[in-house]
Amino acid sequence: MRAIPLLPLLLGGWLVLPAQADDAQDMLRRLAQAEQQQSFQGTFVYERNGSFSTHRIWHRVVDGKVREHMLQLDGSAQEVLRVDGLTQCVSGTLVSGITNQPDSPARAFDPKRLSAFYDINIVGKSRVAGRNATIVALTPRDQYRYSVELHLDGETALPLKSLLLNDKGQLLERFQFTELDTHDIPTDQMLDATADCKPVQAAKIKSDTPPVPAKWRSDWVPEGFQLSSSSVRKDPVSKVLLTSLMYDDGLARFSVFIEPLNGAVVTDIRTQLGPTAAVSRRVTTAAGDAMVTVVGEIPIGTAERIALSMRSTDTQPKQTAG
Repeated sequence: MRAIPLLPLLLGGWLVLPAQADDAQDMLRRLAQAEQQQSFQGTFVYERNGSFSTHRIWHRVVDGKVREHMLQLDGSAQEVLRVDGLTQCVSGTLVSGITNQPDSPARAFDPKRLSAFYDINIVGKSRVAGRNATIVALTPRDQYRYSVELHLDGETALPLKSLLLNDKGQLLERFQFTELDTHDIPTDQMLDATADCKPVQAAKIKSDTPPVPAKWRSDWVPEGFQLSSSSVRKDPVSKVLLTSLMYDDGLARFSVFIEPLNGAVVTDIRTQLGPTAAVSRRVTTAAGDAMVTVVGEIPIGTAERIALSMRSTDTQPKQTAG
């Protein structure tokens, strides 16, 4: 991982303004509204793990309906079309593994909730893509999540730039506009997907089929993280029931996946790519061994502790060697 020690460089700018928690929370409230109310188009760069990519985005809001079209401009051709947060089609390497859950919770900034687990302060001013911005820092009050620095547009409160930082101030992920237009509303043509964009079908649940409850829970998650969604589905190939749980604290998210092994030989995994940690651990239950995998933009130590805390509600599992 290419670590960039930003903290010493940023501190000089952060001292320009005193901490203003109330104003910072007001900026977050504006941000929460902006992406649901403000149309825009622009070009942004994305960096993680030392790799950069450039993207074009068209975002239009009409009568409360949000339509968004994104294209990757360099490297492999990738495209995404979303309507009201639900993916309609994708192309390139994004095709594999994409699923849609209509009840998947949208990420929204709730300053009151976040302030219980993050110190939220205005720490300076900046200029991004030729626009004046206010810098809002969200610093966690524990070691179980990352810091976030948001450069919010002074006119619209849209995020012009965001940095994800570890506890040493090293850069894990960067999003930054290089050009942003908030006045010219994207046209229908700009928002139309290309022929290469493959449709993504939302999972359909029969009205007469009751949902299968997830039979797993966690004995420990960092304070503030709540279970936001859970699902149990049958794998079309193996026919086994796969459980997925999603947790969030209003800013960070992680997912837990549980798969019965049915005698398969597997190895425990512990890896991190940029901000994304992935930890897999095998557990034993009365029904047999299962593989528990935790994936999310959280420190790897947090992911490991969560994986070790997963329990079957049918019986108490015991940890086994990988």
